[in-house]
Amino acid sequence: MAIHADNRDDLRLFQTGQHACGYWPDRLARDLVLDPHDPRLGSIYPQALAWGFRRSGDLVYRPHCEHCNACVPVRIPVAAFQPDRSQRRCLARNAALSCRIVAAQRTDEQFALYTRYLRSRHRGGGMDDHGVHEFDQFLIGAWSHGRFLEIREPAPPGHGGRLLAVAVTDMTERALSAVYTFYDPAEAARGLGTLAILRQIEWARRDGLAHVYLGYWIRGHAKMDYKRRFRGLEAYDGRQWRDFADACDAGLSPPQDAPTA
Repeated sequence: MAIHADNRDDLRLFQTGQHACGYWPDRLARDLVLDPHDPRLGSIYPQALAWGFRRSGDLVYRPHCEHCNACVPVRIPVAAFQPDRSQRRCLARNAALSCRIVAAQRTDEQFALYTRYLRSRHRGGGMDDHGVHEFDQFLIGAWSHGRFLEIREPAPPGHGGRLLAVAVTDMTERALSAVYTFYDPAEAARGLGTLAILRQIEWARRDGLAHVYLGYWIRGHAKMDYKRRFRGLEAYDGRQWRDFADACDAGLSPPQDAPTA
């Protein structure tokens, strides 16, 4: 298959073989993957986001399973977003925390937090033994334009407060993409995952960006259902972005053909 990337050449699109689904242990999955060796990946990535693709390390992929279409790309239109009551409480509860945007470069402090998070949230899932190489490969990659949004406890002037969460965020000219968030599992009651998205929305609004991409909402999966609570959410049905509620009412049955431009 090929996506028409420009008038000179096509960007090749591969279909993977079946592999274990990362969300449903009793299912097999397949993905569509943009050619990982194509030097234009960095420049085509913003359009790939608009086609429902996502980045993991240097791979840009979209689920393409034969008998399942539960993974639905979703994004937040920044200008129209207003937090609901629960999200406002999350902001108030964490008002004293500081946020800063830093380069996407691993630090010992970030890696220690990442390790604690994986051992708590993904024990036995294949990620809990990640080392520094896997951290760099998965979260930073070779060509992405990413930043780390750090969330910290307050501290005296001149001192950095304790690191509570890191939101790995890709930047494009028109949008942010929430790649992955990890946080202190002992602070789960703070709602740091929700807080990270709210701060990414504020970041996008401040920079005049149109959307924050949240990856995939997965029908029937409790850990992914939080995404639908962000007001104004849009879903990609395989051809166009639609209001999430309207898309759900229509059954969210994306066609399985490759996108073209």
